[in-house]
Amino acid sequence: MKLSSLSLPISIFLAFSFLSLLLLFSPRSNPDPNPAFRPNPNPRLRIYVADLPRAFNYGLLAQFWSLSAPDSRLPDPHPESNPDSNSNSKSNKYPQYPTSPLIRQYSAEYWLLGDLETDARSRDSVAVRVFDVDQADVIFVPFFATMSAEMQLGWGSKGDFLKKDERVNLDYKRQKEVLEIVKGSKAWKRSGGRDHVFVLTDPVAMWHVKDEIAPAILLVVDFGGWYKLDSHSTNNRTSPPRIEHNQVSLIKDVIVPYTHLLPTLHISDDKNIRSTLLYFKGAKHRHRGGLVREKLWEILQNERGVIMEEGFPNSTGKAQSIKGMRSSQFCLHPAGDTPTSCRLFDSIASLCIPVIVSDNIVLPFEGLIDYSDFALFVSEGKALEPGWLVEYLRGVSGREIERLRRNMGKVQRVFEFENGFDGGVGPGLENGAVEHIWRMVQQKVPMVRETVLREKRRPDGVEVPLRCHCT
Repeated sequence: MKLSSLSLPISIFLAFSFLSLLLLFSPRSNPDPNPAFRPNPNPRLRIYVADLPRAFNYGLLAQFWSLSAPDSRLPDPHPESNPDSNSNSKSNKYPQYPTSPLIRQYSAEYWLLGDLETDARSRDSVAVRVFDVDQADVIFVPFFATMSAEMQLGWGSKGDFLKKDERVNLDYKRQKEVLEIVKGSKAWKRSGGRDHVFVLTDPVAMWHVKDEIAPAILLVVDFGGWYKLDSHSTNNRTSPPRIEHNQVSLIKDVIVPYTHLLPTLHISDDKNIRSTLLYFKGAKHRHRGGLVREKLWEILQNERGVIMEEGFPNSTGKAQSIKGMRSSQFCLHPAGDTPTSCRLFDSIASLCIPVIVSDNIVLPFEGLIDYSDFALFVSEGKALEPGWLVEYLRGVSGREIERLRRNMGKVQRVFEFENGFDGGVGPGLENGAVEHIWRMVQQKVPMVRETVLREKRRPDGVEVPLRCHCT
């Protein structure tokens, strides 16, 4: 056979093979059967803000500033002065958040919503606000739950906070109204609330409806006062207690920092002579896990180089705390009513090395930052041995102290909420607290999608057992 007679079949074969390879490696354009949960090619977290009346957020602040009576829990008999007093606060679209330490320490709700209220064109963040719920990764619920709870606690009748009576407990009334709106939405019905985000930094925020919002992503300062111990594991002394399935967990929820109350001392400005070994200022008597604080007080109050002050975080107490923290090498952080407190973040702002004595503590942004780089952790058992803690701290070398404080200076910005914009409406600080919170929420999105889609395909009548033994 001549070579020319083979050329045509060979050419056809080569052309067919080439086309096959093109088809094999070319992208396919199958229709997306689930557009609401399509993979996000954009690395930014897409946030839809639930449609709530202004009365549940900035309207609450306007109502706060209209109060004429002072907070009944404060020793100061004067009501807080309104920073917007030169303008009509009721018509102010974005009122200021209160400066009262009892309330401001929980102000994450204010800064997060302020970040989302920012014009998208001026934003450069891990998060972006979207206005189509079907394009959202998560739905942010803009309810100032802390403000609602604190206004009831400080200005309501004593004892009414625990009552499920809308006539006397306005916080409970607002909780129920918010849930009615949110649970009636298309977004909630689609996911069962699993992709919704509630800011509950005050341990008593949304106290009466916790079970109903349990599937959502909850932003909390810690788990104190939230979870119940699983009765099965409590009775089994051979294993540690477990958190019940229907409560908070590190798998679905996010630990956020308190808003620190003391001004930030940058490492370049730290010229203080730190002559005090260990400093603590706060309430001596606490409940539940905070009983360790009373015991530490008795052990440490007469130790040389240790200052234990009891005081309230009013203007006088704030000045004393600034002086005490900035003149001390270490600041004691024992458990209180809950495992953590604002004091930890005040000590970081003051470059006072935290000494954390709280066995059940959970901390913000772990996985993104390493607390052992700038803080010391001591078990409650060791700290309660007379003389042990003071000797341990005296044994920390000057070089180690310098390393810890230098590292602390590097992470101060991570815990900064305030953005310098009027009404808190502006982009969160680059690499600040708001940005880190969005990063942590973003990490929950794949798990949320998986859970929602699994629930969607579950046949009627089939119950899936809860298996999570999360820590």
